[in-house]
Amino acid sequence: MFVVATAGHVDHGKSTLVRALTGMEPDRWAEERRRGMTIDLGFAWTTLPSGGTVAFVDVPGHERFVPNMLAGVGPVPAALIVVAADEGWMPQSAEHLAALDALGVAYGLLAVTRADLADPGPATARARAEIAETSLGAVPAVAVSGLTGAGLPQLRAALDQLAAQLPAPVVDDPVRLWVDRSFTVRGSGTVVTGTLGAGRLRVGDELELAGDDEPVRVRGLHSLGEARPEAAAVARVAVNLRGTPRDRLGRGDALLTPGRFHHTDVVDVRLAGDPAADLPATLTLHVGSAAVPVRVRPLGPDTVRLRLARPLPLLVGDRALLRDPGRHHVSGGVRVLDVAPPPLGRRGAAAARAQVLAELDGRPDLAGELRRRRLIQSGALIRMGVPTHAEPVQDGPAYAEPVAGDWLADPAHWRRLGEQLTEEVARHAREHPLEAGMPVDALRQRLALPDRVLVEALVRPPLRIHAGRVGAASANALPEPVALAVQRVRAEYGDRPFRAPEADRLADLGLGPREIGAAVRAGALLRLADNVVLLPDVLDDAVRVLAGLPQPFTLSAARQALDTTRRVAVPLLELLDRRGATRRLPDDARIVVT
Repeated sequence: MFVVATAGHVDHGKSTLVRALTGMEPDRWAEERRRGMTIDLGFAWTTLPSGGTVAFVDVPGHERFVPNMLAGVGPVPAALIVVAADEGWMPQSAEHLAALDALGVAYGLLAVTRADLADPGPATARARAEIAETSLGAVPAVAVSGLTGAGLPQLRAALDQLAAQLPAPVVDDPVRLWVDRSFTVRGSGTVVTGTLGAGRLRVGDELELAGDDEPVRVRGLHSLGEARPEAAAVARVAVNLRGTPRDRLGRGDALLTPGRFHHTDVVDVRLAGDPAADLPATLTLHVGSAAVPVRVRPLGPDTVRLRLARPLPLLVGDRALLRDPGRHHVSGGVRVLDVAPPPLGRRGAAAARAQVLAELDGRPDLAGELRRRRLIQSGALIRMGVPTHAEPVQDGPAYAEPVAGDWLADPAHWRRLGEQLTEEVARHAREHPLEAGMPVDALRQRLALPDRVLVEALVRPPLRIHAGRVGAASANALPEPVALAVQRVRAEYGDRPFRAPEADRLADLGLGPREIGAAVRAGALLRLADNVVLLPDVLDDAVRVLAGLPQPFTLSAARQALDTTRRVAVPLLELLDRRGATRRLPDDARIVVT
């Protein structure tokens, strides 16, 4: 199936032509049939000579119903432009063409209707000249009469040729179904319709309603009037939603693959049309089937920031148009450059932002996004429409390889962060020499990182993380005063290894609690208890001395053999018990474990 939208001035025979091609009535409302004028979107389909199917979205031509027209054209990849031979090019022909051009529609066909009432040549020549100046370029033209049927076989053949030119749909992409109609079916509940431009829908799928955290589930699918277990792009579909109230969604809403779209109310865009400086402060943004008021802030000659009245699920590269409803004027087409732009709070920020946007073309660019954002989670990029797979870059890792968790980083920025971390740890060591290192959370704040796992990933030898701090891995990294004090302890107690300095002697040596802690962390001292420290290499000697005693041995025997005091012997034996070098017996005697 392929889907085509009609376009053209009111009363030029769009609905008559669709009716003649399909045998179906596209005007759904009795009021439309009574007045002979399309007011809202109509839908019909037919089989082409090749056996393929074309589905039509028939749009109203009157200027009062341009928003309805845009809701039908927005998600559709091709257009059938209708011009009457007896009236020729008219104002709404021009506005509809401007809308197609603004949306970047590149595939189309011209049907010159009422060829039984006037020579189609002049109308054909004028229409083709107008169309050739737009994104559609040169299009085939067919003169037809919906009344007599003349030209209909040629039009069917031209539609077949148009279908063959369309790019293949991407059925593996996430679903973003813009809703153009919603209604209730007795016994089934809420049904919405739309043009499925990409992806695949299946009965039972769980979807996300744009702007709503509650999931919705597909109860049933219809396409071309038939129930189907699944539907793949491109297709007109009707989706029956399980347990979803009718008033919960309507035209302009979207059904989405969960977690794959960024809902944004601020976007930076490139404008093709009126100069940015000439735009009014408020316009209406038309994208998909949605029409949302926006406030406009010009940034550069052709770039603007739009603040939307409500969030929409937009992607980098999306095409949309800006329209001034008061003047019935299409201000221009826009291409979305950034769906998560930075704030413009500082003086000169707007000018700087314009320079950045001048280099963007609206095509998703992973390397560029990482360069501009420096650090971002892969899921956030995917929701912006930026794929996270890319080729490796010289002197750096593959962009798609996370640096920590699902965080991606610009390689140059990641290297600078590593250098800055090393500098911050060294600075902290100079300012706080007795601390075991710089706390991870303090480093995260100094480096302005959003997640502590990034700090942990940046730590490289000779640095290490221990007890929530980042510091040098060297065991000899002691401040000079502490190192000198430890040397004096070794000089005074080297020949009495199991004697511990008293508290006042430790104070005389300059070994307070913080200094002792630093020495213990560095492995320069062994702490047995508060203010009870020994040199770090005494444990093996203690076990050897104790093994020479008759087994089992008492605390008193151990104290005498080690030539120490009870103040040292008690915690020393308890430490040996914990390490499994000795075992305490029920009568409080001990044995050496061999």
